[in-house]
Amino acid sequence: MLKNYLKIALRTLAQSKVYSVINITGLSIGLAAAMLIMLYTKDEVSYDGFHVNNPNIYRITFKSVNPAGVLENRSAITGYLPGPKFSAATPEIEAFTRFHQHRNDLKVGDQVTSQEVHQADRDFFKIFSFRLLSGNPLTALSQPRSVVISEETAEKHFGTVNALGKTMLFKDAFDENAAFEPFTVTGVAAKCPQNSSIQFEILQPLPVPESQMQGEAWFNSSLNTFVKLTPGADTTAVSATMNRIYQSDARDAMKAVAEKYGLKNKQYYALQPFTAIHLDPQLAAENGLVNGSKPLFSYVLSGIALFIMLIACINFVNLTVARSLKRAKEIGVRKVVGGGRYQLAAQFLGESFVLCFAAFVLAILLVESVLPTFNNLANKALSLSYLFDWQLIAAYIALFILTALLAGFYPAVVLSGYDPVKTLYSRFNFSGRNYLQKTLVVVQFALASFLIIVTLTMRSQFNFLTNMELGYDDRNLLSIEKQNLTRPEAKLLTEELLKNHSITAVSPKNGGQWGTTARINGGTDIEFSYETVGANYLSVLKIPLLQGRKLSGALATDSTKAILVNETFVKKAGWKKPLGQVVDFWYNPGEQYTVVGVVKDYHFQSLTSNIRPQLFTMKPGNVFGKVLIRIKPGTESASLGHIGKTFRKLFPLVPYSYQFIDEANVKSYESEAKWKQIMLFGAVLTIFISCIGLFGLATLAAERRTKEIGIRKVLGASVAGIVTLLSSDFVKLVALSFVVSFPAAYYAMQKWLENYPYKVEISAWIFLSASALSLVIALCTVSFQSVRTALMNPVKSLRSE
Repeated sequence: MLKNYLKIALRTLAQSKVYSVINITGLSIGLAAAMLIMLYTKDEVSYDGFHVNNPNIYRITFKSVNPAGVLENRSAITGYLPGPKFSAATPEIEAFTRFHQHRNDLKVGDQVTSQEVHQADRDFFKIFSFRLLSGNPLTALSQPRSVVISEETAEKHFGTVNALGKTMLFKDAFDENAAFEPFTVTGVAAKCPQNSSIQFEILQPLPVPESQMQGEAWFNSSLNTFVKLTPGADTTAVSATMNRIYQSDARDAMKAVAEKYGLKNKQYYALQPFTAIHLDPQLAAENGLVNGSKPLFSYVLSGIALFIMLIACINFVNLTVARSLKRAKEIGVRKVVGGGRYQLAAQFLGESFVLCFAAFVLAILLVESVLPTFNNLANKALSLSYLFDWQLIAAYIALFILTALLAGFYPAVVLSGYDPVKTLYSRFNFSGRNYLQKTLVVVQFALASFLIIVTLTMRSQFNFLTNMELGYDDRNLLSIEKQNLTRPEAKLLTEELLKNHSITAVSPKNGGQWGTTARINGGTDIEFSYETVGANYLSVLKIPLLQGRKLSGALATDSTKAILVNETFVKKAGWKKPLGQVVDFWYNPGEQYTVVGVVKDYHFQSLTSNIRPQLFTMKPGNVFGKVLIRIKPGTESASLGHIGKTFRKLFPLVPYSYQFIDEANVKSYESEAKWKQIMLFGAVLTIFISCIGLFGLATLAAERRTKEIGIRKVLGASVAGIVTLLSSDFVKLVALSFVVSFPAAYYAMQKWLENYPYKVEISAWIFLSASALSLVIALCTVSFQSVRTALMNPVKSLRSE
């Protein structure tokens, strides 16, 4: 019997080629989307799960609570002390390792490059399961000048992975007095798994400064600390022990810090499971850890896949039920000759499974072909071979069975329940007004228009972020890095660069983002971004000065007594007359500055953050870390050539690199750009599947009304009138879908935009554009078949039975 069911199913599908192609195409796209999201989600939840010592690996975290008991800060960045202190006095801690990233200069021959390196304690490979191709994992980091490199690094520098015992020259990029020192390769590591929060190319032993092992080092934070607990250890008890150790060991340091800096907050230590880091939005992967994510991403992508799958299944149900009138007599005959309802239901479910199987095979091929594009969008390195474990295979099989049942169950129940007498006498009219079919069409286009609105809103927000005025001119502006750049070096570099007429202005500034606290108004502390700049800084960036004057290199006191502040600093301080106000760095005795100018606010960070208070100084004790250079438009080639040549001449042992500021600003919105693309692809797929379903319904509707159309044409109906008649019902349903989708889309986008301090307003044009686009697409889809039907010769349609 199963063989007969299969034969009949294949014949039926072969006889209805258009119907079969539409269903297989829609289902395959839906299944492919679901498979991709399953790959993504599987990768997300399996992050860092390959370590043998899981679930006994934890990261030490801490929280800061003010005297009122209010939580002020949570962080996973600790100092040097917690690891060895807690490990020595906590029996449940079997091993610890501290880990962070650093920057070294690497010398190969006469060429010097800036290289990101990672540093860790000797038990790193005892805790984490990174495979060494050569070397002993237990001793690879035991010597101060040993280094473990990846197989790619070994191939790059030595031309082979057999690099054990070879020498590499490193020096600290942040120490101007450092010299290149030889490091011996004591291990070559296999490539880190792509779903690992720890990714390293060069791993060195962690140097521990003596100053960081003193009491006040409890309050310095610069690295991650990981511990391996004994199996079955109670993490709550371990945390309590850690806090007792901290309270005892840091008691004197807490008093000293409170007296010196006025810090009264209390710290409490806790443990975070290592496998939870990747998806933890509060204690994220940072400071040497990479690829941090958020559960929201999986939820959104799963929602898109669910939308696409739902629309594909709706197509199947709609087309099968709509096409049932053409099979009504077949069903009647089957029932008359003894076919039972369960047999007929099994037949139709069989057809559903055949269709789904074909769609499933096609979906796998689609996944293979689009996986590189999806990886680029999702910032992943997924592969079917990597993730094809038994769990994923079981999930795929479950997805196939669920899809076949969802898509085929309702049609099977409906079709098998036809009255044989009515069907054989052609008196059968399916479900009167057919509310189900209309409801499903409304749901389809509601989902499609929802995604269109989301896509348009994200696109609008991205354009807003990348085109908003920043308060300074980032065009034709570039930066070069030079750590620990001294005043004489900065002056010489500036003079040499300005010898080229393509370069119009130069100014040094501190590297990275500095922040500190100072006292204003005689006793109020204020936090701010701390900028060490050259006298020409405002001119280079073209930032307006609102009050007072700029800092001047000609006035000796400007380096030691004068500062500039931005508008936000003034507002935060509550100053009505900012000029002449005093900012007291009270923790450095005698260090006080007078405000001589107010700078107009500018966005020195991305637009995903509010403008912070900002203070500008030329303090001689602060070193520079980068140089900003403004060039004439259209002179990029000549300017870069001169800059590179000058830099290498003055600093032959320092790696040279440059970055255009406008490109860096756009790059800071990579996440928004990728989500815009993901939502666009989701919307396109949703609309495409909806349209092929609508095309199938329009085709079947036209076939059912062939004789009616013939009569109307004979009686004088125009082609335009017939097209309108056939299209109007579908257009009304699409228009009705907006009533469902608009409120949901508005709410979703309002919630999403709350994450941005600077954002667009959700305007009416977005909804009008989405509705117009949906209507035009639906009308074009339906009209194609409607026009074809309207142009048919009425003689042929009236002669056919």
